[in-house]
Amino acid sequence: MKAAVLFETGKPLTILEGIEVPDLKTGQVLVKVLYSGLCHSQVMEVRGHRGEDKYLPHLLGHEGVGEVLASGEQVKKVQVGDKVVLGWIKGEGADAQGALYSYQGKVLNSGGVTTFSDLTIASENRLVKLPEGMPDKLAVLLGCALPTGLGLVFNEAKLESNKNVAVFGLGGIGLSALVAARSTEPRMLIAIDIEDHKLQLARELGATHTINSARENVEEKIQQICPGGVDNSFEAGGKTATIESAFAAVRDGGGLCIFASHPKEGELISVEPHAFHRGKQLRGSWGGGADPDRDIPKFVDLYKQGKLQNIEKLLSNEYTLDDINQALDDLEQGKITRALLLTR
Repeated sequence: MKAAVLFETGKPLTILEGIEVPDLKTGQVLVKVLYSGLCHSQVMEVRGHRGEDKYLPHLLGHEGVGEVLASGEQVKKVQVGDKVVLGWIKGEGADAQGALYSYQGKVLNSGGVTTFSDLTIASENRLVKLPEGMPDKLAVLLGCALPTGLGLVFNEAKLESNKNVAVFGLGGIGLSALVAARSTEPRMLIAIDIEDHKLQLARELGATHTINSARENVEEKIQQICPGGVDNSFEAGGKTATIESAFAAVRDGGGLCIFASHPKEGELISVEPHAFHRGKQLRGSWGGGADPDRDIPKFVDLYKQGKLQNIEKLLSNEYTLDDINQALDDLEQGKITRALLLTR
């Protein structure tokens, strides 16, 4: 098989061909990867921003679409020939160990799911059979961006209609949250980012207001739009500063900020303690509280009903597996929204 492998954090991924695929163990599934997505989590992992990496060298990627080629013992959830979504959020089925690949006598580690390769061995519980009605390329987003972003709105906040909402950070997760919030018919829907092209996309996806946080005072602008603050804010900017700003944006007496980002290891947020006494709420989210087996069919149904308008615009650029380092650089620099990796 062919894969992008991390040998040293802070260094580019190495593309290897001729990696040996081991025999399947109980609960493991061999999948031909058709498409993979790229997430800021992988950027942070490659750059070494998630702390010490004890598993080098290893494969990466946690969002994709593929076809089942074979399965190990006791796998009941999927069958050979099934089109599947690969994702990092655990669902039903066996929680199998990561596969150990080999290349020229060297062991290459992997986790329960990896997608930066043309073949992969995944744990049964990281797979969901892809419901009919969504194109394969778009379905890549069901592995991470959509479950997390939509989950923030539908599962975590249980957002009601006619609310004032702000979304901080307009990557795949933030824009997914914005699309979900738009479907609830909010009173105001404010999008915040530092990139004008992302703010333009947010307007196309239904934002009523946009704020460029690199040039404008976010707190002042939000107070002008929604005096007293917003009812709900969702943060996916990946910075401690954006979490703090998203919390400051919500109103006293019940305003709720939920963040799903990954600041660098060791960084701490700083917020006003008295704000909690005034009724503001802050909490983190683990994958939008998503249950893949429950939510992926539900989200495909929403797409088929036309309630996730223009989500195809989230996939802004396509790259080959050989160009993965360029894709990671572009994502880190904010040049793209969500990359689609062509793995075959």
